[in-house]
Amino acid sequence: MKLSTIIDRIKLPFRKEKELFSSLYDILGFYPHNIEYYKQALMHKSIRKRNEKGKPLNNERLEFLGDAILDATVGYIVYRHYDGKREGFLTNTRSKLVSRETLGKIANEMRLGSLLLSASHSTSHNSYVEGNAFEALVGAIYLDRGYDACLEFFEKRVLGKYVDLDKVAFKEVNFKSKLLEWSQKNRVKMEYRMLKQNKDENGNPYFSFQVILEGIAGEQGKGFSKKEAQQEASKDTLQRLKREPQFVDAIFAAKTERTKMEETPAMAVPDTEQEQNFIIVQDHQEEPAAALSSEYVESAEAEFDLSDISAKPKEKSREEIIAEAEAAAFAEE
Repeated sequence: MKLSTIIDRIKLPFRKEKELFSSLYDILGFYPHNIEYYKQALMHKSIRKRNEKGKPLNNERLEFLGDAILDATVGYIVYRHYDGKREGFLTNTRSKLVSRETLGKIANEMRLGSLLLSASHSTSHNSYVEGNAFEALVGAIYLDRGYDACLEFFEKRVLGKYVDLDKVAFKEVNFKSKLLEWSQKNRVKMEYRMLKQNKDENGNPYFSFQVILEGIAGEQGKGFSKKEAQQEASKDTLQRLKREPQFVDAIFAAKTERTKMEETPAMAVPDTEQEQNFIIVQDHQEEPAAALSSEYVESAEAEFDLSDISAKPKEKSREEIIAEAEAAAFAEE
């Protein structure tokens, strides 16, 4: 073997490590003290590597640590930024910031996938894997430089550059309207059943609601207003509709049974009174409010598109359905 070839092979690991240092500096804004933490953070379990003791060597443990550190740091940032806001608002904002979807988008913008070691060639397009790697990276920062470095990293390298905090905090998806829209498209009977109405220790009203679809119990929600409680119940029910096919099957089975009973002709005792054809049956359906904005429809469509579990093609136009759903969603209970 030529001497030049041997020298090149010796230089290669050093060159790769130097490139990793440089790439991490672009992401973190500082050079690592202990590069091994970051190497492990970028090591997906699919490569099946083990340490000298035979234990798996991947980023799962760092992901667990990073998840906890992110909850603490982001919670502190939100608490400090929104002075006077209630606990529910703060919790909701933090949840949006540390959600798998948000972290995956941040990691993608940082091009973290290009540094990730994996047996798969599609990790650069997998936000779930990249989101996990981002959490593991935070875990590595904590072990390498401590809590303050994690806080500074998220404040200076993430917020403002990749995430607009205020836009995230005040972005609302009207889950109640989305659920009403789905139920109307599929002719599914839906109601919000109040389970509880109390007051907390400070005398504030407190509500608990449950979604009922064709008599089948959906999810429950709690809040300081009826709207807040119904929104939470609607969100969890939408998620259940997406994740549990058996839940959807039970709803449509109940709907089939109901419509079959309604359509089956029954023998009735002849009426001796004159038929009162002059009575006008009033339509008690509420007047539709203003239709949802196109911006709202687009923002909510990706997360809760339930068209794939619809029973029948819609007969009304989308604008009509959305307008009716919006009117029902914001009606005074």
